Amino acid sequence: MFHRRLYFIVPDEPQAVKIVTDLETAGVDRRHIHAIAGKGTTLEKLPPANERQRRDTVWRLQQALWLGNLVVFALGGIGLIVSVAQGSLTGTILSSAVMVLTLTAGFLFATRVPDTHLDEFRGVLSHHEVLLMVDIPKQRVAEIEELIYRRHPEATAGGTGWTIEVLGI
Repeated sequence: MFHRRLYFIVPDEPQAVKIVTDLETAGVDRRHIHAIAGKGTTLEKLPPANERQRRDTVWRLQQALWLGNLVVFALGGIGLIVSVAQGSLTGTILSSAVMVLTLTAGFLFATRVPDTHLDEFRGVLSHHEVLLMVDIPKQRVAEIEELIYRRHPEATAGGTGWTIEVLGI
């Protein structure tokens, strides 16, 4: 369900086509490869990113989850204050548990979830280069990065993000 999204910056479409061919040979399904190019560059031979991927819906979802986590933490804090003021042991325990859970979720989210997003590549795309996004299971990240580094030194690794395959984002 959750995949890692690897970002690679490639100088032009012909080189990107070679990378896509190597990825397909390595067992990466073409529907898990998405290309974006800057204005004035056409991508006739590459699998294009869909509209959700072009809008970086993952970033919006991440922001919504982060904000939701903060709101729930704040509500837990308010609940804790009210519970202590009313002398409710059950309310105090529940509010404290909510705060600990949201704090833990926020910590794990901030320290364990890769955080590369499309906005980081706007400058690159303005230079008519191609951005390849490759969605793969977490356990294949090192293998795919090694393949690209070894066979395509012209490609620059741009980072790692996350995606939800089922939502097509």
